[in-house]
Amino acid sequence: MERKRIPVVERILSANDRLAANNRERLQRHGITTINIMSSPGAGKTTLLLATIRALGETCKIGVIEGDVASQVDADKIAQAGVPVVQINTGGGCHLDATMVQQALEALPLDEIQLLFIENVGNLICPAGFDLGQDYNVALLSVPEGHDKPYKYPSMFEFVDVVLVTKTDLMPYMDFELAEFRRLVQGLNPRAPVIPLSARTGEGMEAWLEWLKTAVKGK
Repeated sequence: MERKRIPVVERILSANDRLAANNRERLQRHGITTINIMSSPGAGKTTLLLATIRALGETCKIGVIEGDVASQVDADKIAQAGVPVVQINTGGGCHLDATMVQQALEALPLDEIQLLFIENVGNLICPAGFDLGQDYNVALLSVPEGHDKPYKYPSMFEFVDVVLVTKTDLMPYMDFELAEFRRLVQGLNPRAPVIPLSARTGEGMEAWLEWLKTAVKGK
């Protein structure tokens, strides 16, 4: 007897995409620009967000959804910066999905937010496959991780709108070839700019902030 193939993965992703479309429509009704930030653990997502909040907090109403396997350490840091934040704990899941974001939106004052950051779970593989309802995707790669990661995790770099090289203050101490990294990223995704920066020292932050301002205006 011939077995019928059941496309389970396709069905799951299709359901997620429908919910993501609902999230996107809801966020657009409120005039919110939404940024999905992805990286491996420890690349500096929260540090970047805190520096961004300090730089734009007076001129832009910011909100944050924090995704982690467990704990709310990062959400507590964001809350101390004075912006609304919701924590999502996946309980072992390696990425956020549209259902989780939909639930988080219920707890945010959407009428008081212009720019929403979704800090995804630290992972260079799983988050790339799940639409959340965002407008833009941002990938971070820290200098200590090495410049060869586009070889190993191409799906993360193929679809993002911008790539940030973080912790550039460590560049003198690491074997990180920025020109080679830029070449690898551009080979996968010619439209994505590569912005090197250090949220700790502020070097390169202006280019990131300008990209954000353009993204919000272009919404």
